Amino acid sequence: MRSVDTFARETPVAEPFSGTDAASAGRVWAVGPLMRAVADTLAARFNPVAVRGEISGFSRASSGHCYFSLKDETGQVRCALFRRSAEQLTFAPRDGQLVQARGKLDVYGARGELQLIVDTLQPAGQGALFEQFLRLKAELEAEGLFDAARKRPLPVQPRSIGVVTSLGAAALRDVVTTLQRRVPHLPVVIYPASVQGTQAPAELRAALQTAFRRHAETGESEVLLLVRGGGSLEDLWSFNDPELLRLMARSPMPLICGVGHETDFTLADFVADLRAPTPTAAAELCAPAREQRLGELDYLQERLGEAVFSILDQRGQRLDRLAQRMGRPSARLHDSQQQLSRLQHRLQSGWMLGSQQRRSRLHFLEDQLPSALQRSFKRQQERLHRCELSLGLLDPRLVLERGYAFLTDAEGLALTRVVQARPGQTLTATLADGTLDVRVESIRQKP
Repeated sequence: MRSVDTFARETPVAEPFSGTDAASAGRVWAVGPLMRAVADTLAARFNPVAVRGEISGFSRASSGHCYFSLKDETGQVRCALFRRSAEQLTFAPRDGQLVQARGKLDVYGARGELQLIVDTLQPAGQGALFEQFLRLKAELEAEGLFDAARKRPLPVQPRSIGVVTSLGAAALRDVVTTLQRRVPHLPVVIYPASVQGTQAPAELRAALQTAFRRHAETGESEVLLLVRGGGSLEDLWSFNDPELLRLMARSPMPLICGVGHETDFTLADFVADLRAPTPTAAAELCAPAREQRLGELDYLQERLGEAVFSILDQRGQRLDRLAQRMGRPSARLHDSQQQLSRLQHRLQSGWMLGSQQRRSRLHFLEDQLPSALQRSFKRQQERLHRCELSLGLLDPRLVLERGYAFLTDAEGLALTRVVQARPGQTLTATLADGTLDVRVESIRQKP
């Protein structure tokens, strides 16, 4: 382990390499963002991906880019092989040839088409190592090592930075040069390990364990960089070691993986808290430029000065207003006495005015009482007279005066139907001036 002095740093601007972002239920998408979201989901779930199929419609454009489809009995996918990758081909692709393509799934938004961006193309039967890569990826993904929930943000102001790589690697020179330029005040601790070969996985695990132990004991290396330069899948295979990846998942500090070039992927990229496309980019992510930090400090200092002066001005104005309101104690006492006198006068005036109004009301009611009683007595007499007239109209004797009579039996019950009488029965007929005893001779009922 070796230490190197280095300068400033701050939070990363890139986001951790994570899984898919699920669209909110009920969301209405614009076409472009939908295509980008689908592309991001494909990239997080499948990439990198290997596809075996038969070449169809192969063409090479004047730009050097190649376009074709890979198909089998059940489907096909459009492919693009850009010039940089096409120049590395070791054979001449032709229609009908069975090949294995390795690359990244993407969506061509202009036409809404799924396409495979091919990084490497080889005749079928040469991808055993990549198939092992995919099997390991599926196994570790099932263990939860790639879950986005376990990704951690980088510290805003780390006090030291750790680097795990080979002492003779060009990646180390790139990282150290970048950190010395951007954050020369920060210490950089190097944990050396081989990054290629059969001994590399064990040395990488040992370097990580040393970094973890030193961090737990002294707080050293608040962020850790795992870096090496580009190479073939075989060259980078050490970073697909399952035990190394499980150890990375237990890292006590945030870990950035900057292995290979932008088009290279290892399983360490999926386990790390953040993936950088190159070792230099990994250093830049944990170490923003010193000038940027100084500029931010100048801005904050200016804002702080403005805020302090603003608060002082406000407090001064408030103090002036309070001084004007306070004045001399004798003047405030005189004002309070005057206010008390005004309130006392208003209270006396209000009580006298209320008492006078109540006396006036009482005299008015006394004057109105006799006439009010007289009017009430007259209204009651008129009401009584109307009731007497109504009652008189209901007197049954007035009906008898017009020649009517009513019959009752021996018990005094009134008869209203002929069926209530029987022949030979004696009844009493009441007239206007007396009663008659009558006997029923016969009964004649209306039909």
